[in-house]
Amino acid sequence: MTTTSAPALPALADRMLAAVVGSFEMAAASLGHRLGWYRCLADGGPVTAPELAERAGTDGRYTREWLEQQAVAGYLTVVEPTAPPEERRFALPAEHRAVLVDELDPAYLMPLADAAAAFVRHLPQLAQVYRGARTLSWADLGDEVRDAQAAANRPFLAGPLVDEVLPAVPGLDDVLRAGGRVADVGCGYGWSTIAIAGRWPTVRVDGFDVDEPSVERGRRHAVEAGVAERVTFSTTDVRELAAAAAYDLVTAVECVHDMPDPVGVLAAMRRLVRPGGTVLVLDEAVAEEFTAPGDQVDRLMYGYSLLCCLPDGRSHGPSAATGTVMRPALLRRYAQQAGFTDVEVLPVDAGFFRVYRLVA
Repeated sequence: MTTTSAPALPALADRMLAAVVGSFEMAAASLGHRLGWYRCLADGGPVTAPELAERAGTDGRYTREWLEQQAVAGYLTVVEPTAPPEERRFALPAEHRAVLVDELDPAYLMPLADAAAAFVRHLPQLAQVYRGARTLSWADLGDEVRDAQAAANRPFLAGPLVDEVLPAVPGLDDVLRAGGRVADVGCGYGWSTIAIAGRWPTVRVDGFDVDEPSVERGRRHAVEAGVAERVTFSTTDVRELAAAAAYDLVTAVECVHDMPDPVGVLAAMRRLVRPGGTVLVLDEAVAEEFTAPGDQVDRLMYGYSLLCCLPDGRSHGPSAATGTVMRPALLRRYAQQAGFTDVEVLPVDAGFFRVYRLVA
């Protein structure tokens, strides 16, 4: 008697199947975040499906299905797998809390799951965008994407940016301790703006972002953080600012690649900084050269570019159409066109970001 085994899948098929499973797991994770299930699990001990449903105010049967899926996927553990379904107890491993629950932990990745879920919902519109039939701006993407992007960057902005990166710039800490003035261009929800004000108690920080909903949230966050008397937020386009040589530090954190006119904004940043002041651009730490296949960072950033950053950047014309994958050579070209004489890559570990110092 002979037996035959199923034919092996091509390597790409295996990879695509794993990606599909991963996409389903990201959707389930986003659901757990939205419904508060992870938070309930983190704040209590092992729970049954009925107990979690009662705590979170969700339907018991759906809650049980999610718990089982999370256990099968390895996000949760089961205390008694052989118990009847309604009596099984599920727990969030302590080492998973940082990734799924703790919003300021550097390992917190839930915003990426939320962003992925939000991007996928816009696929029908993106197909029209790619045919040239419409545009898709940040405003079209809406609060789900705004919230996810701000939450994804917040751990770095609230921690390493002010604790490690900025103090590593020669002379900058002394200037800010003495009560320097900072312009934070493309500030979004204001987490970088607020963190700088919190780290240096006498500094004054002006945040600029053309997205009104983001600026409104920044203002609320500044009040909640107790720094509103030293922080301002404005939707003024920095290219239109009359002020010159007004700031000791001008920053642009993960936003230059989104700008339709990066050269114009960089030129405005050069005008805003005082002689001897500092201009910093933090952008994605993609590979210096295009390589295929690429590493995990380039794969992630091309995903962002396809689904969000390039369509948004091209929704306002004329546009440089940079996309998320802005390699160092391209930023140097933009900076030189804006009037800077040099661009230095600072030797600091900034995670997903590369830190550029632009020399006037």
